Amino acid sequence: MKAAIIGATGYGGADLIRLLHNHPEVELRSVHSSSQQGIKISESYPHLQGITDLVLQDIDPLLIKQQADVVFLSTPPGVSRDISGQLLEAGLKVIDLSGDLRLVDGKVYEQWYGIDAANASLLEKAVYGLPEWEKEKIQSAELISNPGCYPTATLLGLLPLVKNDLIDNKSIIIDAKSAVSGAGRSPSPVTHFSEMNDNFKIYKVNQHKHIPEIEQGLNVYGSEVPFVTFSTHLVPMTRGIMSTIYMNSANSQLTEKELRDLFEETYKNAPFVRVRKTGEYPSTKEVYGTNYCDIGVTYDDRTGRITVVSVIDNLMKGAAGQAIQNLNIMNGFEETSGLNYIPTYP
Repeated sequence: MKAAIIGATGYGGADLIRLLHNHPEVELRSVHSSSQQGIKISESYPHLQGITDLVLQDIDPLLIKQQADVVFLSTPPGVSRDISGQLLEAGLKVIDLSGDLRLVDGKVYEQWYGIDAANASLLEKAVYGLPEWEKEKIQSAELISNPGCYPTATLLGLLPLVKNDLIDNKSIIIDAKSAVSGAGRSPSPVTHFSEMNDNFKIYKVNQHKHIPEIEQGLNVYGSEVPFVTFSTHLVPMTRGIMSTIYMNSANSQLTEKELRDLFEETYKNAPFVRVRKTGEYPSTKEVYGTNYCDIGVTYDDRTGRITVVSVIDNLMKGAAGQAIQNLNIMNGFEETSGLNYIPTYP
């Protein structure tokens, strides 16, 4: 299979290049940019020198179709909305890493993203690509909306509980922390070294655009979840997300063993979800550079609260790695193809 990447100069695009370079079934044939056409990708990312000399090309669906079978969109909001339909019409499969197609209600998208939504017919075609929960739909999809980084970590940690009606759905509090690479490659005062080094920031309080994506995902599988409280923080590290989730149990007789058994049963056939042993909780370094999501869960019978700790690499399971996992499922490849990386540690 031949692949193309639109938005190859961002961090997500760079990880897609790294993963596709070692994929046994896929060849990266072209990379595309709206701002750096005509230069080698290795000029934008010197670590690629001697590995790939692909030249950044303009974004032309017909040209891309001549070179590729599938295209990844690693672009800012608003790009996929405008070009995904053209790519589909050209006969390409599309995996969109942006948020343009994740929300089924265009009005909700416009409220949270502040720009016009994609047309309704395009939103209807898009399959939400959370492989552990949507595998059958992904297998027959032509257009995948790759989940956001925070929603991936959070939904994988919450869905087993919501689906089985084990919690008070009005009590969900999500305390999430992300590395600065989640803010993208373009510099800003938020990610400036002197601002972030030795610092810890909360941001977008009650306003993060991943809130409706999380709420939408929970309501697909569970009884009504009217809202979540979602707080996001930046920490001075390069990669990683930790989502610590607190909620009240709906069953006072629940035991921690029953919780762990539930998670292990839910994800027994999921190659990239690892459930920790009783009393063990994951850290971001333990999934660094991989497509794993590691989950720890506990129940406090004193307070009646469940705590779930879920960690991912935001650029891998939260972006490029999950996109490759979706590619594999869409095309009947082994689900782990091109993703068999051991975490980089320390």
